[in-house]
Amino acid sequence: MRVRFPPSPTGALHIGGARTALYNWLLAHGPAAQAEAGRRGTLVLRIEDTDRERSTEANVAQIIDALSWLGLDWDEGPISQIANTPRHRMALAQLLADGHAYHSTADAEVVRAYKERHGADRGFRGTPEADGAVRLRVPDEGVTSFVDLVRGELSFPNASMDDPIIARADGSVLYNFAVAVDDLDEGITHVVRGEDHISNTPKQLLVFKALGAEPPLYAHLPMLLGPDGKKLSKRHGAASVQELRERGYLPEAVNNYIALLGTGFAPDEEFFTMDEMAQRFRLERVSRSPAVFDEQKLRHINGMHLRALPPEELTRRLEAFTGRSGLGAAVEISREKIQTLADFWPLAGFIFDGPRDDPAAFAKVVGAEGARDVLGEVRRRLAALERFDAAAVERELRAVVDARGLKPGQVFQPLRVAIAGRTVSPGIFETVALLGRERTVALIDRALSS
Repeated sequence: MRVRFPPSPTGALHIGGARTALYNWLLAHGPAAQAEAGRRGTLVLRIEDTDRERSTEANVAQIIDALSWLGLDWDEGPISQIANTPRHRMALAQLLADGHAYHSTADAEVVRAYKERHGADRGFRGTPEADGAVRLRVPDEGVTSFVDLVRGELSFPNASMDDPIIARADGSVLYNFAVAVDDLDEGITHVVRGEDHISNTPKQLLVFKALGAEPPLYAHLPMLLGPDGKKLSKRHGAASVQELRERGYLPEAVNNYIALLGTGFAPDEEFFTMDEMAQRFRLERVSRSPAVFDEQKLRHINGMHLRALPPEELTRRLEAFTGRSGLGAAVEISREKIQTLADFWPLAGFIFDGPRDDPAAFAKVVGAEGARDVLGEVRRRLAALERFDAAAVERELRAVVDARGLKPGQVFQPLRVAIAGRTVSPGIFETVALLGRERTVALIDRALSS
């Protein structure tokens, strides 16, 4: 089994592209490939860079970086499609010589006039000329059909298909021709891509037929939608892999979540390793219906993966993400409250940089009736503690709650605002113990004097 992922380097790797790359990776690493060849399949990375105006080296680097971050390695490539130009021109010359293609100067106006004469459902058929763009001949009769591994049999009446342009007048080939030739030369057996390519498939099949070659098998993945049912875009949140990384998501969680989008995995399970996903993945189980990308669901799964990391590994990732060191103790008391790496610093950064100034929170909590008096008693009890650990801190704070007949929040929240400057923090007992007696008392004094 040989599959390929062929991104166009005209921008960042979007989430839909990442899903396509992942599904190809899973297919190459899964049991279907092993059953076919007795070993793992081959994933080819092809850079479809024939759009020279929009394709840039920076975008190529960005795509490769995103794939590497996701852990989606490849076996061959990256292959530049533009580097195959000599082979494309050779195949084009072959089709012209064999009569499967012809030169035509017909432009959009000529095609429109043709359809007005023959009917809008009639595919354009041109007359061979000495020069002009190159069109592929489409048979007048029959259908061009294929069995989509996701959608079943799809058929396209030949009579309604225009003779497609496969090369410009200067000899540079167009997408559908280049892709078919490259898939043929690279021995691709399975083409797994988005459903927006369904309309391209009959044109590519006709190229294979004209070249006298067997086409690969095709599988077209359902569209990704946002929670509002519209096509996924930046208005739904992160739209690219880079943006997900910047928002603090883990690559294994991103892979896990996008693998769930229409793959037919067990409905009561949502946490999978890459190996588990590869073993479960089946093209025939992929849904035909659009899949919904919900970043809130991704946050949930990311939190699961984050908390499954060993403490030292989570600390390593957070130190790399924040550019700070010495975070181990703060990570340990924060891990249950964060869902992304980006959640950590807003939650626990005060431990290192001091409390944040949130006048509204201070006025509401510390300024509440009786709050300063409570905070003063908390200070006296904490200052008198002989053993300053989380258990001792909890005992003293709960003693204040019981002695005054208050709710826990009426004691814990003024202390939290005093030490953190805001109403959220890691666990209050663990945070106070980590800050230590001297620093905690000083922060309470600061709040009481404000």
